[in-house]
Amino acid sequence: MPFTFEDLGLPGVVLARPRTFADARGFFRETFKASDFAAASIPDTFTQDNLSFSRRGTVRGLHYQVAPHAQGKLVQCVSGRIWDVAVDIRPGSATFGQWVAAELTEEGGETLFIPEDFAHGFQVLSDTALVSYKCTRQFHGPSEGGIRWNDPDLAVAWPLPGEAVLSDRDGASPFLRNRVLAAPLPAT
Repeated sequence: MPFTFEDLGLPGVVLARPRTFADARGFFRETFKASDFAAASIPDTFTQDNLSFSRRGTVRGLHYQVAPHAQGKLVQCVSGRIWDVAVDIRPGSATFGQWVAAELTEEGGETLFIPEDFAHGFQVLSDTALVSYKCTRQFHGPSEGGIRWNDPDLAVAWPLPGEAVLSDRDGASPFLRNRVLAAPLPAT
């Protein structure tokens, strides 16, 4: 198996580390293998791939989609380094409001799986970062939501809080306590 998998302490949040084969030409690594990921209880079917480019300090998130359009995400930093965060926002969950994070780097090739019903965000630690992620469902605007990146109830330990660069939307996202997460939005 070219991957090792680590449970990060919240249900379904898994860090995958690939095996890298390096020689004088450079390196080769598998970034996803459906059978290995399925064996680690990570979905093996994705319906949308996304790519983002960001500068140092940029915080993207904390984003989610509600059921029936909730997305699981498989995130990898293709270039640079990021601090990737998953927050449990499942109403009634024993770990509701808890978060875990992992540093994802181009050198290590780590991949973080964030299950459906979790919020996701990241902060760029390098000068720039190129982040690729697969989603279990396609983007559905009416089901999209966000939680303020610096919500004091979550107390996410962002590595560069003084350098946070945000979109207007992310900067104005509500705090978790002000979100209604239990009732799904109607499908359109």
